Amino acid sequence: MFDRPSTSARSARRLGIVAVWIATFAWAWGYILVKWSGLDGLHFAMFRLWTGAAISCLALLGTRRRLSREAFRACALGGVFFAADIGLGFSAIKHTTIADVAVIGALAPVAIVIVSARRLHEHIEGRDWVLVGISFVGVAVVAIASSGLPSWSPFGDLLAVGGIATWSAYWFFSRHVRERADPIVYFASVMVAAALIMTPTAFLLAGVPHWPAARDWLAIVGVALVPGFVGHTLVIWSHRHVESWLSALVTQCSPVVTVTLAWILLGESLPPLAIAGGAIVIVATGVVLVAAARRDGRADLDEAAERVS
Repeated sequence: MFDRPSTSARSARRLGIVAVWIATFAWAWGYILVKWSGLDGLHFAMFRLWTGAAISCLALLGTRRRLSREAFRACALGGVFFAADIGLGFSAIKHTTIADVAVIGALAPVAIVIVSARRLHEHIEGRDWVLVGISFVGVAVVAIASSGLPSWSPFGDLLAVGGIATWSAYWFFSRHVRERADPIVYFASVMVAAALIMTPTAFLLAGVPHWPAARDWLAIVGVALVPGFVGHTLVIWSHRHVESWLSALVTQCSPVVTVTLAWILLGESLPPLAIAGGAIVIVATGVVLVAAARRDGRADLDEAAERVS
């Protein structure tokens, strides 16, 4: 039996879904800015993480929060996963097209859905399973169609595949820690730990970086602030209110937005088939969310009727 959530819990869940949607659109800008920058992936990741750490520390000061040693110890593993994820992702995007990375990255939300059902015992309707699969097919259509002929880069693809594991690990660790950590404190811990991990890694594997140009700094700060601080803080906050499988499904729309932005801003192709694939993703996700909203609405009515009686 599953306990029926209260009206306040359902309201928080709806607000959490809105937060995930905002984060999804914020994340879509990440790969665009990385591709636009002239820095290699690992050096971009290093500068981005230190910039993110500075932004998070300013947020701590502005909100009068404190990062204790105990909190950092509890949250630091998330930084290890996060550093690995953006190191792999940013390097992959430098070796292949945005579309190629998008189709491989779209497997991560599918993995999260499966693990959420098996390990977290989240209840997923049979129809929702079908729609999750349809949504992934839509992402694959977008990615393949937008690159014309599939561009196969063994090294780039391998990096993107590794990102499936690192992103899933970061997602579930964040959900676990979120039960006892403030989102701003948690993300500050993640940024500091990730920067400390990425710096020696970048120096060892990519050498001493040149100081970024003004264009590079614009991309670094943009990624750290919009997809980074805004997007991740919203999702971290939502973990307490939204099931992992549902928020993962929403974030699966991010590659569609990314490919569209790549077409508009970077001149990458967007043929009619890619547009059709994007429509499949949006419609499949929308059907799941509408069904969830209807279930919440019926629960609200039932609860109101119980109070009257």
